[in-house]
Amino acid sequence: MGGAASAATTDIFPVVETAEGRLRGLVSGGIKVFKGVPYGADTSGKNRFLPPQPVKPWAGVRDALDYGNICPQMPGDRRSDYANLIYLDYQPGGMGEDCLNLNIWTPDLSRTARKPVIVRFHGGGFYGGSSNSPGMDGEMQARRGDCVVVSVNHRLSAFGFLHLADSGAPAEFAQSGMAGMLDLVAALRWVNRNIEAFGGDPNRVLIIGQSGGGAKVSALMAMPSAKGLFHRAVQMSGAMLRVAPRERAKATADAFLTGVGVAGRDIRKLQAMPFHDLLSAQADMEAERRAKGEAPNSFTPVLDGVALPRHPFDPDAPQVSADVPMIVSTTLDERTYRQRNFNETWDGVLKMLATRVGGRAAEVLDLYRQEDPGASPYLIQSRIISDQGRGASFAMAERKAALGAAPAYVYLWKAPSPAWGGRYGATHGVDVGPSAGEVRGGLQGANLVSARLADELSSAIVAMAATGDPGTPKLPTWTPYDAVSRATMVFDAPSTRLEPDYRGTFRKLWASVAA
Repeated sequence: MGGAASAATTDIFPVVETAEGRLRGLVSGGIKVFKGVPYGADTSGKNRFLPPQPVKPWAGVRDALDYGNICPQMPGDRRSDYANLIYLDYQPGGMGEDCLNLNIWTPDLSRTARKPVIVRFHGGGFYGGSSNSPGMDGEMQARRGDCVVVSVNHRLSAFGFLHLADSGAPAEFAQSGMAGMLDLVAALRWVNRNIEAFGGDPNRVLIIGQSGGGAKVSALMAMPSAKGLFHRAVQMSGAMLRVAPRERAKATADAFLTGVGVAGRDIRKLQAMPFHDLLSAQADMEAERRAKGEAPNSFTPVLDGVALPRHPFDPDAPQVSADVPMIVSTTLDERTYRQRNFNETWDGVLKMLATRVGGRAAEVLDLYRQEDPGASPYLIQSRIISDQGRGASFAMAERKAALGAAPAYVYLWKAPSPAWGGRYGATHGVDVGPSAGEVRGGLQGANLVSARLADELSSAIVAMAATGDPGTPKLPTWTPYDAVSRATMVFDAPSTRLEPDYRGTFRKLWASVAA
């Protein structure tokens, strides 16, 4: 199943032979790094909107020393403190449709090493980001966890999720609304075919993603074409129970086609347009949606009945991945990354609560203030919104556990980010670096608490990849989640602990409001 079994090293430039050809990497502190490795053909022109096509094998040795292209996308907007903390604008590698590439970090190039493999999918919803960003670096985890780390680039937004099947396009475009997810399946096939040549075990592959990356994990769990290509999963702050129905995806596609002045049946014209014209039309479309008060980022996976025959986790967990153990997680203060009203008052929080719980607003606010007396109104209002949106993660874990096959594990990250004096609390993305053993970056920083938490979480992820169980001597015993015990590992600043139904009062409150 693997590529050729040879790996030569000359000084700091190791050469590995894959099924498609030889690759030259670079050694960094003992870790062998291969960047910009193609797993699919260029997606421009006649390949645009089609399922990923295979890479043409090459002769000689191909350099894999720097990042490859990222999918065309709008630049990250730096007009918020949070965006700067996560380096939202920093996506090296250049932009283009030849973007089906991945990056590999490994401590050992022996085919007999058979180390656990961690495949990371980047955040940024389905519209932005890349695996080239600083938060996706795998060197520290590969070194400290003695594992192989892979990060993946793929098609996004209209390039990856434009559902043309109901807008007059030919039959071969039936899966265009899932092309970006099919890219990830192709990347996993590449891993299955080649990872032994990089010291990895193709039978111990864990997929992990946060935010949009977590949504990608959610979708892959329900895709028949991905079955058997991964064996454990970690979904962080991105529980996606349902995808876009065909009707909504068709309306989005029709609006986009109107914007570029091309009918769906004129697919060849659409394929021939420069990518910047498509990106500009997409930006105009999203700006118009914002002006109307509608949610932007319209292009997401679609229930096309082909690549995705069912919703990922609705009405239940998918049988196709029943044998895959899974971690589901959130952070305590997810919503602070979107809220900018730092000077919010208690009266403002009460007014916001009144729109959600009516006459119970004062009672509910008192519950939150009792739980955390020192928290600011800004933090409490964000925590309330976070708790109200946490139901999808609870549902995902409950439904996965209810299958009674592979276990589900749950964690909540409670330790606040030290950034801006702790203003953001345990915000969205605060656990991304720690999940890879990293403390550099704006949300963490070099301090003893961050280092301990990163060691704990990264070790659990590696253990999950290796055995299907996140248990590690660095943590308390981590028991699986079910609808009765609701065992939750709480990553916290004086110590990490396992709690039954942690913050169950708030879970029940918002479940009753949603009912």
